[in-house]
Amino acid sequence: MNGFFRILLTLMLVIVTGTAIFVGGFIAGHYTAYPGLAGPGPEDAASPADLQTLFAPFWESWDLVHEEFVDQPVDDTKLMQGAITGMLAALGDQHSSYIPPEQYTLINEDQSGQFEGIGAYVEGVAGVGLRIVSPFPGSPAEKAGLLPGDMIVAVDGADVTGLNETEAVGLVRGPAGTTVNLSIVRVADDGSSEPLEFAVVRDTITVASVESKLLEDNVAYVKVNDFGERTSQELKDTLRTLMADKPAGLILDLRGNPGGFLDTAIEVASQFLPRGTLVMQERFGDGRQIDYDAQNGGLATDIPLVVLIDKGSASASEIVAGAIQDHARGTLVGETSYGKGSVQNWHPLRGDNGAVRVTIARWYTPDGRTIHELGITPDVTVALTEADRAAGNDPQLDEAVRQLLDNAGRGPSTLSLPQPALNSME
Repeated sequence: MNGFFRILLTLMLVIVTGTAIFVGGFIAGHYTAYPGLAGPGPEDAASPADLQTLFAPFWESWDLVHEEFVDQPVDDTKLMQGAITGMLAALGDQHSSYIPPEQYTLINEDQSGQFEGIGAYVEGVAGVGLRIVSPFPGSPAEKAGLLPGDMIVAVDGADVTGLNETEAVGLVRGPAGTTVNLSIVRVADDGSSEPLEFAVVRDTITVASVESKLLEDNVAYVKVNDFGERTSQELKDTLRTLMADKPAGLILDLRGNPGGFLDTAIEVASQFLPRGTLVMQERFGDGRQIDYDAQNGGLATDIPLVVLIDKGSASASEIVAGAIQDHARGTLVGETSYGKGSVQNWHPLRGDNGAVRVTIARWYTPDGRTIHELGITPDVTVALTEADRAAGNDPQLDEAVRQLLDNAGRGPSTLSLPQPALNSME
């Protein structure tokens, strides 16, 4: 089965050639058919009587538009897509949405890891614009100075605050070498906001899933940029190389990582947690719960560990960080994470009519905590200011190194943290 249809937990659209590499939620390769709604209108004999009654106002409105709207003929496909979009919007859940066929096709194609665009994970905020969750490392967005939390309100002078996520992303995307002008609202540390203008030259974006280096004082550093199909193997290869040097400690950097595949999140967590350790819980509306445990063969289950997080760390990143925090396996340093604790299923619609994603569950940390719209609070809070970025300083990484060196020689569960019981639940 195509990797796109593996279960996926993620967060955002990516501004690339078509749209996003990872788009909010768990992905499952199936759809649910409702034969009773398959016909063109209430005359369809297969429609149950109660559904005919329920949808009578819709079909009445449909007829009125076709009979009276001033600009005829109307585009039935757009009306259909708009109806689906409106239905999902009525749920009041920002992560349930409709993706038109052209965008859905590009999402499937964009699994190669190479894209053309500005290189940023974003999410649509209804009536506000596109929020940048995190720029790709080394991307045009990062080089131009775009930061997590920046709100795109206009693209090339066109207001995007009234557009849906897909429409807004469509304005930002474009081929390498072209320039897009973005109007940004940035909220400062004191709560004030200011409008900013950025001219960003699009480029071909290739994002390494895992990066690593050996820091001074023999501290290993691993940055995981996403939770994609290549991540687990790349992380294993990286850890084998780093652990051969017998480092004093390890820093796992999840800053700016918006998520990825659920199975990859479990595999990544399994590199740092003993086999059988509860990693996360998935709870459904009907009361069912699925527990996900760490797998065998972790390469870094004993080494002192510090995890870096920030407000761009979301979904799968929060699964890993939450498990490490709940089990006191390491110290979390940085800023409160994004806070996405919901689960989505993707349903491709028959006839190449795009797809819908529907929130089906919530996920919880091993201790039963929900992080949805709350985020994970680090054990040690360290801000990374605009002045730090401009000067090339990284106080969060500096603090992570200090934590490891101060705790050198202690066991992985004694980094100034309490030791909770495994598999506990509220």
